[in-house]
Amino acid sequence: DNIYIVPPGNELGILNGELQLMPKISTAGPRMPIDYFFRALANDAGEYSAGIVLSGMGMDGSLGLRAIKGELGLTMAQDPKTAKYDSMPKNAIDTAQVDYVLTPEQMPAQLENYLKHLNKKNRAQKTSIDEKPPEDIQKIFFLLRQQTGHDFSAYKKNTIIRRIERRMNVHQIEALPDYVHHLQIDSQEVHELFRELLIGVTNFFRDPEAYESLKKHLSEVLREKSAGDAIRVWVPACSSGEEAYSIAMIIRECMEDMENHFNIQIFATDIDERAIEKAREGGYPPSIEADVGAERIKKFFISEESLFRIRPDIREMLVFAKQDLIKDPPFTKLDLISCRNLLIYMETPLQKKLVPLFNYSLKPGGILFLGGSESIGEFSDLMEPLDRKWKIFKQKKGSSAAHHNLEFPLTPRASWGVREEPEPRTEGEAAEPAAAGVTRMAEKALMANWIPPSVIVNDRGDILYIHGRTGKYLEPSPGQARLNLFDMAREGLRIQLQAAIRKAANQNQPVYYRSLRVKVNGDMEYVNLTVRPLDSKRLPHNLVMVSFEEAKPLQAEKQETQQSLETDQTYEQRVRELEQELEQTKESLQSTIEELETSNEELKSTNEEFQSTNEELHSTNEELETAREEQQSLNEELTTVNAELQEKIDELTRANSDMKNLLDSIDTPIIFLDNVLRVKRFTSQIPRVINLIDSDIGRPVSDLSVKLEDVSLKETAAAVIKDLVYREMEVRTTEGNWFFMRVAPYRTQENIIDGVVISFTDITRIKKSQAEAERLATVLKDANDAVIIWDLDGRIRTWNRGAGEMYGYSEEEAMAMNIRDLTPKERKAETEQFIEDIKKGNEIRSFQTQRQDKYGNIIDVWTTVTRIPDLAGTVKEILTTERDLKWLQQEPKSAE
Repeated sequence: DNIYIVPPGNELGILNGELQLMPKISTAGPRMPIDYFFRALANDAGEYSAGIVLSGMGMDGSLGLRAIKGELGLTMAQDPKTAKYDSMPKNAIDTAQVDYVLTPEQMPAQLENYLKHLNKKNRAQKTSIDEKPPEDIQKIFFLLRQQTGHDFSAYKKNTIIRRIERRMNVHQIEALPDYVHHLQIDSQEVHELFRELLIGVTNFFRDPEAYESLKKHLSEVLREKSAGDAIRVWVPACSSGEEAYSIAMIIRECMEDMENHFNIQIFATDIDERAIEKAREGGYPPSIEADVGAERIKKFFISEESLFRIRPDIREMLVFAKQDLIKDPPFTKLDLISCRNLLIYMETPLQKKLVPLFNYSLKPGGILFLGGSESIGEFSDLMEPLDRKWKIFKQKKGSSAAHHNLEFPLTPRASWGVREEPEPRTEGEAAEPAAAGVTRMAEKALMANWIPPSVIVNDRGDILYIHGRTGKYLEPSPGQARLNLFDMAREGLRIQLQAAIRKAANQNQPVYYRSLRVKVNGDMEYVNLTVRPLDSKRLPHNLVMVSFEEAKPLQAEKQETQQSLETDQTYEQRVRELEQELEQTKESLQSTIEELETSNEELKSTNEEFQSTNEELHSTNEELETAREEQQSLNEELTTVNAELQEKIDELTRANSDMKNLLDSIDTPIIFLDNVLRVKRFTSQIPRVINLIDSDIGRPVSDLSVKLEDVSLKETAAAVIKDLVYREMEVRTTEGNWFFMRVAPYRTQENIIDGVVISFTDITRIKKSQAEAERLATVLKDANDAVIIWDLDGRIRTWNRGAGEMYGYSEEEAMAMNIRDLTPKERKAETEQFIEDIKKGNEIRSFQTQRQDKYGNIIDVWTTVTRIPDLAGTVKEILTTERDLKWLQQEPKSAE
């Protein structure tokens, strides 16, 4: 029940629920205290944080709401229709991170309901991920894929369920089946959940030390390039573009440091269309200066009103596109892939498919840049670390992702809606999960045939399943660890295994070898080898099961050998063994020859196809080269035209800005009419003369409510258009104000008449001044006292009737006289001193002096002096009011 207001010059943080007042670090950009606090609140309170943006100017709070939403907190914004200043609420809503748009009166109840539901959920015993009904989660995945086309089944269930629970909190839904029903009846909620799952918590140069390390290693890659080479970069899951633009900036800095130029192509992709659109615009709030830095802001951004926009030379380096990393084709021949903080949201099987895919997309020696919490896992044979802390890897030379079963697309076809027929099963047998297919099939085969130690392998010899103790027949091969049957087979088995597996796979029937000699720990043992092909519609093709069975106990064979060393029987037995071994070798050789002949035929056929394809590609390449040259020429022309158009647009923008500022700055009502006398534009002062609002643009002038007396705007404007002669007149409004109206033709730069311009200059004060001046002039002229105006040289400028009667001179005679001509000789010095005091600005009070009339009579007068300044405040003239003291003495005492 308290309100805390941040004092000037401070920032507000929060730690463990306690507010922390921090001194503000001065920066060149505008202050963003709301973003600063929202970010701190999200880090401290997590899902219990709630950010509300109310009426205000600017964009403060928009980035902070993204941070709160990333921690699954609550976000609200005031309905802009109810806000006195709607900039902040509108910008917050435009981020698509606002849960509720409400009036201030509606917010408290919604906030209470949300937090009550959240507290109730957290007080209850939380259901583990494994206890969540899997069929309900799968239904949600189905609804998401059906309406958005994207499959989230390979994402980490913990992350998915947290997002789902948050949406349930927003709608106060308790049970997961109820939320599934809500999704079925409300398609908009499906899209809201989709956007919830795509919350992109990103900013410029996230982990600045990581980007500095990347810049160092990227510079080493660029030094191996020649000027003009193409540098290709891929930024999957780019969100609103901050990461992609950050990489573009450090590449530009690398080129400047090297004083070299490359053709940069940065492909930034995401599945969120709205994020891609925002990234394409390249406009960000001023609060990004805290992440980017003042120097890079000045170098790579253009300041526009309330935002910073990426400079065109940086924007041209990037191509933004919508792409689903799981099912859409990847970019290839890349020098750098930056995929930060995406793998952490995916299950391990999908991660194991993505890393080989990235390796395949990179050029030899290319760089993979991951997030601080991510790794390449078991694929150390593909990538070598450049920076272990910041997860920067380099593709090993000669590495190939093909050895790791590179698959594409990354999801099984069944997840795209392809129906696969299930394997027949006996009555009462339950359906098996596809993931357990290999294991279940192995167990069935072993139980059905009483199989001894066995392995299941594919046609390349990769071991998929091991049953029993196979150490007598298989051993790890030296070097990098690999589960491959051919590499692990002991001496005496490798050739027979290769031949048997090929034969079993080709003929689709079991193959048997009896009494093969195998070298085990320096001794020779006998083994029966059986290779059986496995067939299942739910398993990959060409799987075989290899079984090993001892032909005779080892001790018995040794005893037999010792007892028969020098007998004929031993000799005959040895011959039979050699003949059997020779027969097996012949069979193996024959199989190898047949395989080789088949391979040669296939290679010849493939070679011919390649030659034909190569010729077609060569022809196509020539056509493409011609088309490319034409396209290049067209692009150059378009670039020239675009530059000219851009220059015109800039000129037009500046002219419009100048016109707007001019019209807004002048305090003159002006209205522009077209040739048919319809309103085109007007200034903000026009309502003083004509009742106009913005919606009146396009209306005929005859329909307008005009406040002028005895004036027809329509007739006057029509007359000007007809004879092209402007009209000027003084007009009076019904409110008693006077305006000087000027109606002139509107001429374009091509000297074409395109309407009229009517301007109104307010002359109300001038009219009042004229009337006042006329009244004062009448009063002064008819006054009985002598009123004389003269300049600082004494020349008389004004002479009224009272002065003429007092001194006998007519106005015409007086206007040729000097004030000194009215002064008797004995008063000359006094008059000169009087004039000098006036020039010096000395104080002059009313005084008594003498004047001499036309007939030489001396008149005692009482003189009152008034200085008359010009517009600059400088005294240029003197007004004296003089009264005959003789007449004054005749006045009643009350008159004195």
